[in-house]
Amino acid sequence: MQNNKVRELANFIWGTADTLRGKFKAHDYGKVILPFFVLRRLDCLLSATQDATIEMADSLPEGIDEDTRDLLLFDVAKAGKVYNLSPLTFAKIKGQNPADLHDNLVAYITGFSANMRDIFIDKFKFLEQLKELKDHDILWDVFEQFTDVDLSPSEVSNLEMGYVFEELIRRFSEQSNETAGEHFTPREVVHLIVDLLIANDKALTGRGLIRTVYDPACGTGGILAIAEAEIKAMNEGVRVELYGQEQNKESYAICRSDMLITGHDPEQIAFGDTLANDQHRGQKFHWMMSNPPYGVDWKASAGAVKEEWKELGDDGRFGAGLPRISDGQLLFLQHMVAKMRDDEQGSQIGIVMNGAPMGTGDAGSGESEIRRWLFEKDYVTAIIALPPDLFYNTGIQTFIWILNNRKPTIQRNKMLIIDASSEEFCEPLRKSLGDKANFITDDARAKIINAFVDGFSAEGSHFAEVFPVRSFAYRLIKIQQPKRRRFRVDEDGITRLSESKPFNLMEQPVKDLLLSILGDPSFGETWSDGNAFHAKVASTMSEKGFKISAPLRSAIEESFGELDPDAEVIRNGNGNPEPDKLLQYFERVPIDRKWEEFFAEEVEPFAPGAWVDTKYIDRTDKKVGRLGYSVPYNTLFAKFERPPTLSDVNANIAAMEDNLAELLTKVISK
Repeated sequence: MQNNKVRELANFIWGTADTLRGKFKAHDYGKVILPFFVLRRLDCLLSATQDATIEMADSLPEGIDEDTRDLLLFDVAKAGKVYNLSPLTFAKIKGQNPADLHDNLVAYITGFSANMRDIFIDKFKFLEQLKELKDHDILWDVFEQFTDVDLSPSEVSNLEMGYVFEELIRRFSEQSNETAGEHFTPREVVHLIVDLLIANDKALTGRGLIRTVYDPACGTGGILAIAEAEIKAMNEGVRVELYGQEQNKESYAICRSDMLITGHDPEQIAFGDTLANDQHRGQKFHWMMSNPPYGVDWKASAGAVKEEWKELGDDGRFGAGLPRISDGQLLFLQHMVAKMRDDEQGSQIGIVMNGAPMGTGDAGSGESEIRRWLFEKDYVTAIIALPPDLFYNTGIQTFIWILNNRKPTIQRNKMLIIDASSEEFCEPLRKSLGDKANFITDDARAKIINAFVDGFSAEGSHFAEVFPVRSFAYRLIKIQQPKRRRFRVDEDGITRLSESKPFNLMEQPVKDLLLSILGDPSFGETWSDGNAFHAKVASTMSEKGFKISAPLRSAIEESFGELDPDAEVIRNGNGNPEPDKLLQYFERVPIDRKWEEFFAEEVEPFAPGAWVDTKYIDRTDKKVGRLGYSVPYNTLFAKFERPPTLSDVNANIAAMEDNLAELLTKVISK
């Protein structure tokens, strides 16, 4: 019955779009209907106490501070943290001259408490929408439609209001395919995240429980709303407190309005850039869930983020490191980890990200150092690969990370990888919505949840397997090879040298001297011994009273030398081979192998004379090679397919030849 009521009410409100059609673009319908929906709900909430609120406001002494004044008026209005001091209501406005409708609505909106004025005027930009409705001569039609629906608490509960609001947001998101993914996470993905956290929350069935739920990029609040609904479905007695932060004005206005009309404290939804200005500083939460922007740069937040990283280090949110400026996903994840509770129960995190955080950045990079911190702290419980084409604005591969700072014993130092990316876990939509072409079925969600619940105690399956956290670690060693060059001075080389920085830093007489020396006919021959070439240049210059500097020596080498594996090895002053930067490369050594053994078996047989640069060490443990972490998802579930045998290939060719001959016969016979 509740579903029918919610659906009917949503359909009625959605019907207002018919009035807007032809006057507004489809993706702008929500900018009119959602604020009007909120406005009508507030009218129904406040109308009974509005006169008393105005009377209280008039009785307050002049000079009373705003916070005290608001608290007193909130108490009289009895509608949470909102009141209205306008003598107008929807009913009174409807009874007045229709020509005054626009002015009356503006007066009604400006009569709200400052927090709601900010929502309607600054965030929703609703006064602009009212003017456009007036200019199109449809303001009265839209207003009358909302006046005809009773949204009082006796008719529509807070829970039902939340369902209707969330349904309207979903429809408007689907209507505007080009922007939907910016603020709306598909519901089946949110349900999956919530179910994963519920499965890991063993204390959720107790009495007198409180769960604080936080989304640092909350958009319109869909994740928060669904989280509360599912927690309540699991245990109706749980008190759920919702928190969030959002920097898009319209999305923030929608989320904050949703909190208000569903009986939550709207002040717990903050506005602003989460990374640059944490509005919930110092707070900790039981559950944290988010679908932060991925593949989006954090340049706008860079100044504040880097300052916090430098000044606070491990005492701040970003002590583990900073990722490259082009992608801020791992900053959001660090921010969430910083808000995990330190008590016995701890906290859980569910976050949607693309594949970059699993492997972008080699050992020593910001991304790898963040993974190292997460894995060595043993925060990551599971990573679930989702099917493609689930989101409205991207078709790329996405993953859910589940984190827990109080892992049960069976999960410690382990990580569950679930590959739910195949067609087995989704069905196609009848019609694509932007990039969203698939959805996760209820059966598929149940299958993923079962794999998550049983994964640490049962044997692995074809799509789920437990790995030791340490198995994702490796040592990145630097392989050096001896420099071998053959030399010959020619016009092209002279040009290159003349354009080099070390050459141009010299005085003109020295330049002329060097060029005259290199013009000696002996240098026009091919030198296979680079040591002899360098020695002759240096000794000739020395005889004239000038010394070849190291940068100039390198410039000469780059100008006249060419790679030649048959040339003599170039050696430094100590007689040791010089490393060749052009041949330098890196190898990843599995953490369970010694680098000496790896080098002897995997490198030395194929690169005679090569060596490991033992000065290339990890900044933390000071051992040879930098320690890195990476989750090679694409190889974890790769299945080897044996190539066809030669006889199979021959049989296929023969079959195609027979088929071709048959077709030619038919053509000729015609």
